[in-house]
Amino acid sequence: MKMIWSLVGICYDGWSFLLVNTDYFREYFFFSIIYLRIFAVEHERKNGSNSNTLSQESRRQFLKASAATVALTSGVGVLPALARPSSNSPKELYSISADGQDRVVSGEPEKRFKKSVKIGMVRIRGSLLEKMNLLKELGYDGIELNSPSQLTVEEVTKAKEESDFPVHGVVDSVHWRQTLSDPDEKVRAKGVEGLTTAIKDSKAFGGTSVLLVPGVVNRKATYKECWDRSTAEIKKVLPLAEELGIDILFENVWNNFLTDPAETAKYIDQFESERVGAYFDVGNAVKFSPPAEWVKILGTRIKKLDIKDWSKEAGFGAKILDGDSDWPNVMKELRKIDYKGWATAEVAGGGKDRLKDIADRMDRAFAL
Repeated sequence: MKMIWSLVGICYDGWSFLLVNTDYFREYFFFSIIYLRIFAVEHERKNGSNSNTLSQESRRQFLKASAATVALTSGVGVLPALARPSSNSPKELYSISADGQDRVVSGEPEKRFKKSVKIGMVRIRGSLLEKMNLLKELGYDGIELNSPSQLTVEEVTKAKEESDFPVHGVVDSVHWRQTLSDPDEKVRAKGVEGLTTAIKDSKAFGGTSVLLVPGVVNRKATYKECWDRSTAEIKKVLPLAEELGIDILFENVWNNFLTDPAETAKYIDQFESERVGAYFDVGNAVKFSPPAEWVKILGTRIKKLDIKDWSKEAGFGAKILDGDSDWPNVMKELRKIDYKGWATAEVAGGGKDRLKDIADRMDRAFAL
């Protein structure tokens, strides 16, 4: 016990001396903590849990003092994670908070934005596996597929496992043709059938969502008719979505429906379900109002993002960052609502060079 506290004293003296040299302080502190923890564990292993070992109360006091010291020099309450000696989980990290409580955190920092593309953007010849491998090589984190489609669950599962590359969701592939707002009940039924398949496929593929355009206002449907018909049809499949844990997310598009963020929020809230939310498309919003305003109003209803740009001069031909989306303010508002999740490019695709450029532009946007 005396030996342990002697080591603590030596390390504490070192920390005090290095307070004026903060560049060296953090490194010294980390190594001191690691060394003391390893020593304490080894000492307890050899001597058993008795009075000669560091007590839980003493340990807590030591951790509190250590965390307080760092708070004085860095102005933060939680230290960066330290390597925890554990043969069972080598990537496990160990953090100490200002309240003296130690916590296990992930070995890899969580990404705020996970990059993805739509499957149709990958314009190379080859199998789904080859496309996934290319995207992984280029730094993407996942892909979004279409459903219903000709892809089978077996094919997708095999490609996912061999590439170690996830499918985060699917796009309803029939929502423009067989709209849920059509006056023909048979057309709407086909739309419901397609949405049902998409929900099941998303679950089978390991995804978490279905992107849906809920309806279209045109000569066949007024705004109110679009609202009422689509609401009724979506409610038919909502129990399945809730059972499978798959989100139904509405994309803001140029469909003359839900082109205002407040209306979109109202439409989402009427379902009173955590499984319903927004798939916010940044570029699609520019024509109607600044995208940052959409983020402010929709808030945590936004569960996924589509990434594209738009400008008055080039339309959707504007590359990401070259349009009128005002990316710095969009990123600022997304951080305010603490958005963390998938961000999927929805732009003209191409081969390796084009996909690399898209990934680079997304990274630059996310860094703003």
